[in-house]
Amino acid sequence: MEVTTLSYENLHNHGTLFANMFRARHKTFIRLNGWDLPQADGMEFDQYDTPASRWVAVHRHGEVLAGVRLTPTTHKCGIYSYMIRDAQKGLLDTIPTDLLNFPAPVAPHIWESSRVFVSEQVAAGDRLRVQMQLIHEMVISARTLGATSLLGIIPEHSPRLARRVGLDCIPAGPVLDTGGSRSVCVTISMQTKLH
Repeated sequence: MEVTTLSYENLHNHGTLFANMFRARHKTFIRLNGWDLPQADGMEFDQYDTPASRWVAVHRHGEVLAGVRLTPTTHKCGIYSYMIRDAQKGLLDTIPTDLLNFPAPVAPHIWESSRVFVSEQVAAGDRLRVQMQLIHEMVISARTLGATSLLGIIPEHSPRLARRVGLDCIPAGPVLDTGGSRSVCVTISMQTKLH
């Protein structure tokens, strides 16, 4: 099993891994979760998949087992910035505007974590190890990018897993029902050490 942080600058070094990440997102978010998201050629993408973002992929023999997207909160592309802020501003009709207990920050040291998934193909016995690898690489990548904290929407009970691996993950909004799953906005400190 390998973990890779992809960017537009290095994707040419990783063959089909970048496209496979979008295919795995399509399978998770569109086929399994039934979300109405942009798609083409069996790949899911949105307006936040820009050269400013990074994608962490846990993979084995080209198959993407888990992934997450990191986007700077300072980025803008047309009317969009990052998912949580745009939802709060009312630009996204699928995410409530009251998802965060404070105004969505715009700062170079805060990045957004989004499109987090673990493939249903991952066996129950391997799930924790895959999640730990994803979290570990996400933290390393975020720190390398200059982030001291992340802001993200995660499943309601995920903060418990984060604490188990040493992440300082604090709910930052109410529990939301987004597309049939219960989620919550969290802040994640990059200052803590992973176990």
